[in-house]
Amino acid sequence: DTVNHYRDDVGLTKSRFTGQLEFSKAFESRGIFSEFSFNSTLRASYDAVYDWNDDEFGNEAGGPLTFAAPGNPAFLGSLPGAPPFAPGISTNPEYAGILPPPPIGPGTGAVPLPGVPGGTLFSPNNPNDGLRYAAGDIYGYKDGGVILATPVRPCDEDKRGCGLDDYMDKDEDELKSKEIFSDDWDWLREFYVNAAIPFANGDELAISLGRQQVVWGRTDLFRVLDVVNPMDFSRHKIFDEFEDIRIPQGILNTEYRFGATETFEDINLQFLWKWEKPRPHDLGQGGEPYAILGAGNFFRAMNNCWENGCTVGNFPATGLAVDFPEQAIGIRDVDTKDWGDYEYGARLEGVYKGVGFSFNVLSYYSQFPSLRGGIQSINPFIPAGAPNDPAVYDYALAFDIKFPRLLMYGGSADWYMDSIKTAFRVEVSLTEDEEFADTSVPELYSESDVFRWVLGFDRPTFIPFLNKRRAFLISAQVFGEHLLDHETSRVNSIGIPTLDDIGFQNWDDNYFFTLLFQGNYMSDRLTPQILAAYDVEADALVIAPGIDWKPSNNWRVIFNYNVKVGDGAIEADDNRGANPYPPFSCAPGLPAEACFQSFSSLGVTGFEPLGRFRSGPIGTAIREDELQLTVRYQF
Repeated sequence: DTVNHYRDDVGLTKSRFTGQLEFSKAFESRGIFSEFSFNSTLRASYDAVYDWNDDEFGNEAGGPLTFAAPGNPAFLGSLPGAPPFAPGISTNPEYAGILPPPPIGPGTGAVPLPGVPGGTLFSPNNPNDGLRYAAGDIYGYKDGGVILATPVRPCDEDKRGCGLDDYMDKDEDELKSKEIFSDDWDWLREFYVNAAIPFANGDELAISLGRQQVVWGRTDLFRVLDVVNPMDFSRHKIFDEFEDIRIPQGILNTEYRFGATETFEDINLQFLWKWEKPRPHDLGQGGEPYAILGAGNFFRAMNNCWENGCTVGNFPATGLAVDFPEQAIGIRDVDTKDWGDYEYGARLEGVYKGVGFSFNVLSYYSQFPSLRGGIQSINPFIPAGAPNDPAVYDYALAFDIKFPRLLMYGGSADWYMDSIKTAFRVEVSLTEDEEFADTSVPELYSESDVFRWVLGFDRPTFIPFLNKRRAFLISAQVFGEHLLDHETSRVNSIGIPTLDDIGFQNWDDNYFFTLLFQGNYMSDRLTPQILAAYDVEADALVIAPGIDWKPSNNWRVIFNYNVKVGDGAIEADDNRGANPYPPFSCAPGLPAEACFQSFSSLGVTGFEPLGRFRSGPIGTAIREDELQLTVRYQF
């Protein structure tokens, strides 16, 4: 098939050509096996957008940036209790930035560097080119929040921000043809054998071994129980069919089938063991057309800050900018060293008095990354090489990425009510010890158990004035998420009242609503539909009308228009007001005695570095209205 997406003000965002080969072979029963079969799916794709729109997503993407702010503000040297600065000398000569050389002189707010014409020192490893504002493509540039710049060219063209050890480090070939050039053999999408062993009492043991998808959930767009396989959100975020974006893994899947019993119409017990190494979701990297939550932009910008130094705009206050040296702020590494254990789970599934049910448990590694502070970093306000530096600085924006081990319990039920001709489905899950950004604690993250649930229904409904012969499908869902250990405060760690909530950056409770309205015409060859989803806390709505036309048994044409409505960025505590480097980073106007100790944020808000996650997958895509055309041929 070929998939083409067009976005206003950007142009072509996807022109992907995909070939997929599916084959299976059933063998005659032999030995202890009553059934034995082999199944495989091979997939390869090429996305021409990196060639045809290379000034947006390829080797020519990005450009130079300018912050409307003076760099390295001189007032940093006159904070309460700070040591006196030598006139005309920077505290640390290793700054690297993208600011244009500022004017030198009284009142300019710039600290000149000796021997550097024009002022600030530019690092040869971090040139002012190939960059975009990390939040610019998501929300558009706005004054007030912390501003970061992210490199956006493929990692073989620009290595900045690609130093996270096989994580968000794709080169151009991997972006164009990710299955073919993947180190994980993603072209081998599925490759497994099925076997069945019958027993004399009528029970049966079914075995499936190999790379495969295991589907536990019954929902669309948002997952509750369907967490066995990670997802490739870089294809089209949450809007592609899950079957196409699940990342198959090597799994031993066994089911002991009891069949009908005195109590149950059907009952079986399933055990899973994932023998292939754990993998996180593919969230897209900085510069890809689809980077869910903008996480890839943020991670690449922060890794560049760590490795090369960077300019941070509107920091420490609106209208100012600071050039940080390398290894002071940013993301240092991604740690998968503790991925030595296997992932495993079990499910009891059956039917009782017409109600299908399941009870699920899964021990696995988080597929979403967690940012953990509390790592050694450099104090940018003291001379390089000072004693006891680097050190661990509380509340500093210096992180490692972790994927913590999780334990998920859950269950589901589905039933049909004939009196109202409606099918219902429910899923619930409780996941222990998920990690979330928390600006009130020194390490800037905390753990919380999370309760998620979904209630959905499907109803065929006749609407005679639209179609007298065929019913329309109306399908709706409501998702809920609650953090059991969520905490926020309006007082910081040393008792100073804050300007806004500090603490957890995710919502305490949030709800999503989805609605699908679908009809069929021309003997089911023409299927119009409207899909909508609404994020309550982010106040963001996506509406996706579309038409699916099957002119023959081989050809299929799908046209969609994907439009988002909402306010965009949801600001949150951006940690600007914290004091990780006392007394140098203390906010002006605070008592001198307060400035000689570390303290948590004062509640200044923005959407960097962590506020973007409040906006959710819909709110962060508010500028991504698209026309989408898919043409598929099936042999």
